[in-house]
Amino acid sequence: MGDPRKTRKKYKGPRHPWQRERIDEERKILKNYGLKNKKEIMKANSEIKRVATHAKKLIRDRIKGLEQVQVEEKQLIERLQKLKLIGTDAKLENILDLSLFDLLERRLQTIIYKLGLVRSLKQARQFIIHGHISIDGRKTNIPSLLVGRELENKINFVSSSSIADPTHPERSKSEKKQKRKGGKETQEELGDEFKEIITKEAETIEV
Repeated sequence: MGDPRKTRKKYKGPRHPWQRERIDEERKILKNYGLKNKKEIMKANSEIKRVATHAKKLIRDRIKGLEQVQVEEKQLIERLQKLKLIGTDAKLENILDLSLFDLLERRLQTIIYKLGLVRSLKQARQFIIHGHISIDGRKTNIPSLLVGRELENKINFVSSSSIADPTHPERSKSEKKQKRKGGKETQEELGDEFKEIITKEAETIEV
């Protein structure tokens, strides 16, 4: 059968784990995005750093005049555009401006909250894990799944789920709350102060 493949961590923790300011910021992020633990923050930061590192490498190679750069640059930009992480007219340099906030906004957990399918981010996580949510007709149980631009409007309740019934008590509560909120998006509710915290978090956490 061969030796089992060694699994490796896909993220790195902070270099100084007991910094009070960073800990307080992480708590706010956990609360405002309904994350399970700080590991999810570290994973998101690691993904942002990985993409930025790739973009920097392509910029350096482009200066050197390497032929393969144009192909890789196009592939990277198109992938991020599909995830709605960058605009349709974005360039390679714009990728360096991506922050933790941008990635968290594209999580399935955040998206279904913004769509008004749930009344809180905690409930969003619960519905996803329990298999009540589908994307383009396919059930998913991954709250951290990054939702593509084309799939964003194809998110709904699983047809066989009890939550799919419009008269279900949880559906009624969610829809009433969404009407009171007026359909505001998550980042608008958090305010400019929290945006600054998230941006700073992406810069201060060592991944």
